[in-house]
Amino acid sequence: MRTRKAQRLQDDRGGAVRPSRRALILGAGALLLARPRPARAQAPSHAAFTDLLQRYVVPGRDGLNRVRYAAFQASSRPALDRYIADLSQTRVDALPPADAYAFWVNLYNAVTLQVVLAHYPVASIRDIDLGGGFFSRGPWKKDLVSVGGQGLSLDDIEHGILRKHYSDPRVHYAVNCASIGCPNLATRAYTGADLERMLDDGARAFVNHPRGVRVERRGIRASRIYSWFSEDFGTERQLLRHWSRHAAPQLRADLADARGIAGYDYDWGLNDAN
Repeated sequence: MRTRKAQRLQDDRGGAVRPSRRALILGAGALLLARPRPARAQAPSHAAFTDLLQRYVVPGRDGLNRVRYAAFQASSRPALDRYIADLSQTRVDALPPADAYAFWVNLYNAVTLQVVLAHYPVASIRDIDLGGGFFSRGPWKKDLVSVGGQGLSLDDIEHGILRKHYSDPRVHYAVNCASIGCPNLATRAYTGADLERMLDDGARAFVNHPRGVRVERRGIRASRIYSWFSEDFGTERQLLRHWSRHAAPQLRADLADARGIAGYDYDWGLNDAN
């Protein structure tokens, strides 16, 4: 019988993370972040990524940010490739913590865009099957980028580095998996200077959108992100406090009167602006 932790590691994004792979993920983070730090380095410029996001991420009146993948694919794939190649040369262990956090978020989002553009058109990122195990589906487990000579998958960046080393549930509002159900892809690159503001902005935008949290007659319906990553958000009481912290006044009042969590939803459709 599987442990509760093993069950939580199995989600709709690609099956169970096997113990050997889990060790590799954690090892990648340790290799890149736990070695002796050299003198502090200047953070890499993310201006090129901001320029791409400004051109191709379209905020909608419905509160969803969508990506003009067709136009991006036709005109700017080489610029995205160059940005990722530049990031791969970064000595992340020499960056201040906020700059390193921003670096990993931007790298995750840039590589996600890169893999979608390489296979576009697709209806869902889960249709991009790059392997990684018998129960796997999607692009998350294959090494797609190298940093400091270490090959990394999207899972390595999210689970082995960002979640493990920063212990901040707001990371789930920053990394984007190219899906309608996911928190918005920001229209600007993250930077160390703007990190706290952008993390809070992302949290507020998602918590106050119906795909994040909504209160119905039978109780609270929430994004499946909160179920998949319950160990990051804590108990139901802690999760309610997290939502209330970022909720607008009306939602905060509704949450206080709600019967509890009635269920979770998620839309894997591609966040495509067409």
